[in-house]
Amino acid sequence: MSQVPSAGPPVSAAQARNSIDWPGVRGDFPVLARLINGKPLIYLDSANTSQKPRSVIDTTDAFYREHNANISRAVHTLGMEATEAYEAARGKLAAFLNIRADDLVLTSGTTQAINLVAYSYALPTLKPGEVILLTRMEHHANIVPWQLIAERCGASIRVAEITPAGELDLDALWKQMTPEVKIIGLTHVSNVLGTVNPVADICREARKRGIVSLVDGSQAVPHRRVDIAAIGCDFYAFTGHKMLGPTGTGGLWARSEHLQSMPPFIGGGEMIREVRFEKTTYNDPPHKFEAGTPNIAGVIGLGAAVDYLQALGMANIEAREQQLLAHATTALEAVNGLRIFGSAREKAAVLSFLVEGAHAHDLATLLDLEGIAVRSGHHCAHPLMAHFGVPATCRASLAFYNTFEEIDSFVAAIGKVRKLLG
Repeated sequence: MSQVPSAGPPVSAAQARNSIDWPGVRGDFPVLARLINGKPLIYLDSANTSQKPRSVIDTTDAFYREHNANISRAVHTLGMEATEAYEAARGKLAAFLNIRADDLVLTSGTTQAINLVAYSYALPTLKPGEVILLTRMEHHANIVPWQLIAERCGASIRVAEITPAGELDLDALWKQMTPEVKIIGLTHVSNVLGTVNPVADICREARKRGIVSLVDGSQAVPHRRVDIAAIGCDFYAFTGHKMLGPTGTGGLWARSEHLQSMPPFIGGGEMIREVRFEKTTYNDPPHKFEAGTPNIAGVIGLGAAVDYLQALGMANIEAREQQLLAHATTALEAVNGLRIFGSAREKAAVLSFLVEGAHAHDLATLLDLEGIAVRSGHHCAHPLMAHFGVPATCRASLAFYNTFEEIDSFVAAIGKVRKLLG
């Protein structure tokens, strides 16, 4: 494969602010040079999807230009190159997350990963009267699949509630882990509140009680060091397009014993060892769960994204984003009539807010006229919006490629918009 451009050697977190050329890093992202409505783009929607560095774009482009072929099905040169690069990306992801490559199923993202667990693990094992425990702050992708299979097997959903600060009420959670609870699904980092949940503690308590745990890592993997082995969960799902990679990529890690016992979720090519009309013998995990032609170029691009993140260093990324979060929080708290949702003690760089007298969609539309991209809506978290008694919020989600100056411009634009709205 073509050489992937490097973001430079990693440095310690203590050196991050002074040693990393953050403006230079920003220059690695072509889209950030755009003008929107005649103004420099200020992209504050990275929780929705991250922007892509040139190395990821170039790697994906190089695959189609120089190596395009299907994987695992040809002995010709292009086929072998494609297979080697695809599996190398799996290996990079595994090392990045401290897991075995053989336990990593490559998926189109977290949604497919959670559906895989719901239909291939939960549906065959859950019995009527048993319970799936979810938290109030879950994304719809970690709610709807469980509802679908619960309806089919007679299980029910139980909800773990949150404190006014937007943290899980752990004392109540422990009490809810009763013998009929067989599965707990929880987010590592809330996409609305930014709350970082103590997933290792929760998974440890679940395991003591014989409860299988699934962690949605979509908002964690791009922003902090994630060691799945240390978390101690049974399943961990993540999405590639939020961690600088192409859309339609992601993965599911599962304990080996689960992957061995779970039946395939989707049937087709590649997931088989031998097919007869009388009986089909399935491939070994993880390939047993990877039917059909995958997003080959996307996964290889995701491997380049991992290279980029590791070159910067996840500790450095987290330190930078925490500095940006602190600056943005202080600035927004000074805006009259602005309400921030979520004040957890440990929080990622996500700020959901409303301004008095302004609908979230109107606010986002007017901010776009200033070149500022924020998300407005329910953020695929209807139950959480209902908890706060609002139909929608605006959300500014930061990444290491943002700047303090952008935050200042964003806050100034909110003041300008408030005047327009009267």
